[in-house]
Amino acid sequence: MSMNIVVLLYLLASVCFIQALKGLSHPNTSRIGNSFGMIGMAIAVVTTVALIVKLSVGSESGLVNVFGGMVVGGGLGAFMAKRVEMTKMPELVAFMHSMIGMSAVFIAVAAVAEPAALGIELVNGLIPGGNRFELFVGTFIGAITFSGSVIAFGKLSGSYKLRIFQGAPIVFKGQHLINLVLAILMVACGVWFFLTQEWPPFVLMMAIAFVLGVLIIIPIGGADMPVVVSMLNSYSGWAAAGIGFSLNNSMLIIAGSLVGSSGAILSYIMCKAMNRSFFSVILGGFGAEEGVQSGAAETRPVKSGSADDVAFLLGNSDSVVIVPGYGLAVARAQHIVKDMAEKLIAKGVDVRYAIHPVAGRMPGHMNVLLAEAEVDYDQVFEMDDINSDFGQTDVVFVLGANDVVNPAARTPGSAIYGMPILEAHKARNVIVNKRSMAAGYAGLDNELFYMDKTMMVFGDAKKVVEDIVKALD
Repeated sequence: MSMNIVVLLYLLASVCFIQALKGLSHPNTSRIGNSFGMIGMAIAVVTTVALIVKLSVGSESGLVNVFGGMVVGGGLGAFMAKRVEMTKMPELVAFMHSMIGMSAVFIAVAAVAEPAALGIELVNGLIPGGNRFELFVGTFIGAITFSGSVIAFGKLSGSYKLRIFQGAPIVFKGQHLINLVLAILMVACGVWFFLTQEWPPFVLMMAIAFVLGVLIIIPIGGADMPVVVSMLNSYSGWAAAGIGFSLNNSMLIIAGSLVGSSGAILSYIMCKAMNRSFFSVILGGFGAEEGVQSGAAETRPVKSGSADDVAFLLGNSDSVVIVPGYGLAVARAQHIVKDMAEKLIAKGVDVRYAIHPVAGRMPGHMNVLLAEAEVDYDQVFEMDDINSDFGQTDVVFVLGANDVVNPAARTPGSAIYGMPILEAHKARNVIVNKRSMAAGYAGLDNELFYMDKTMMVFGDAKKVVEDIVKALD
């Protein structure tokens, strides 16, 4: 295989990736977009394998090692992806980001230790200046991506007892100053390495970047984790692009740049939706104000009801808006919710779904769940499109959502102050399904639950909705 053919195939793969991004921009074309992405990646992998075979003539042992790594890594990836539940998808994404970051670090270390093995020709006994700069940038981005993604994984999992892995933000006096000082030291070590190509500044820069990745993510509260996921997605893309420069691989450069830029754009869009500063997100400064937090809900009386009560209220309404949240995802209730909606529509009820841009644990989490249940996308409305209609809605049915419908976002000093919310509290009646009165991921109590117009229905979302469907018959 000639290099001209390799470049041509990489170009074709890049076009497929661009078409994938275009297709994934809208639910109606998402399947086509995903297909383009898989085709592009297949072309890239096959081309790279062919290139490895060509370059490995005379070193079959190295070829065996490479293919062994591909089989093991690919097998583990396929196994994890097949077994992962939809509710655990954000954790898997964070884990993958960490692996990309660590890959960038490993390749950078290998390039510094054995530049000839990576095809880097020395100039006067030193790695060329351009390559040293690439290694400097790729190393600290990869290290920050790795350690930051590990913290994000722990926060998303919620199953670890260590304080740094819990949803509530960790803030302390002088936090931003410490981050700034470490960032300056990291860059200074990078410049030192660039000028001298010595190991001590390189190792020190890498260590500081690992620490900085942790410090950037720990002040971010659970309610902001979807933005963290998209931000780390961008970082992992730039890390992959850095790997591409180190390996002189145009495919990695293009694909990494596409991921990095699209992740940055997504982070910007989500920051706008949450009233956050984009630059604060990049620097890890958002979510760092402690605000008014409570680890558990207050002991206050609430009005509770049964599935029969809900069925009566829904069946006698003219308009219903369903707000899906993480509780729906945990219960895997999206299919039975669709059945309930269809029964209500058959009774002449106008049923719509309201989606908050950061509901769940990653961007588009609720959209994916509804798409899985084959909900008609014409019934699904984003926050900005439906907020003005809540005042004229008979019933809002909140399923497992908390922070995204919390009026505390309107209260100065709150940990989520300024975050746009679905204005469910403006509806004539509100039904909220939760397992308990426990606080949401942000650790805040929700005034919506205590309003006179609100009826709480406790229990697993799937079981509750199943009972409602039976009562509607």
